[in-house]
Amino acid sequence: MENHRVHRTGWLRAAVLGANDGIVSTASLVLGVAASGASKEAILVAGVAGLVAGAMSMAAGEYVSVSSQADTEQADLKREHQELESDPESELAELAGIYRARGLSRELAQQVATELTRHDALGAHARDELGITDALTARPVQAALASAATFAVGAALPLTVLLLVPVSLVLGAVSVSSLIFLAGLGALSARAGGAGVMRGTIRVMFWGALAMALTAGIGALFGVVAG
Repeated sequence: MENHRVHRTGWLRAAVLGANDGIVSTASLVLGVAASGASKEAILVAGVAGLVAGAMSMAAGEYVSVSSQADTEQADLKREHQELESDPESELAELAGIYRARGLSRELAQQVATELTRHDALGAHARDELGITDALTARPVQAALASAATFAVGAALPLTVLLLVPVSLVLGAVSVSSLIFLAGLGALSARAGGAGVMRGTIRVMFWGALAMALTAGIGALFGVVAG
């Protein structure tokens, strides 16, 4: 069986979103606090707190979002099951109409609809009428865990750089390394999804650089005001 990229869309989307948010939000937080003139210990505490809060927020948000999608899918399947029970003839005609719209002749569409209904009526309607398949169905727990784990991994990268350099080099080291991390993430996600590597890399780096620059600027401004 061929391994199509569409089978990866659920976990890949959550994983890329989590890692990207982890790098950008934590690096931005570190840069903002560092630009204000805080000590290395204060910067580290803020970064770790951001990692924990961000990972939990990503998991909760992803779980709620995907659970809502799963609830909608289940409600649609339940309604479809009831319609198959109450009016199977109309449902068969509806399925045949879907296949005719895709280019099959009337006779072949009717034959395909009849055979699929005999085999698994609800599965046929779920796939061809509702667009619900095993590959694309909502999986809340999987999405939540992927988001939290990848956020934590992404957030740990700028924090590791923070630990390795003196406070005087934090701004430059975290900025440059985070852009490198984002470039790698953009390239990996683009390759995994079959998209253009250069476009994906530039897109991720641009928004990451913008977020870090704005946060560092705000941190520097507050540092001057507080000083």
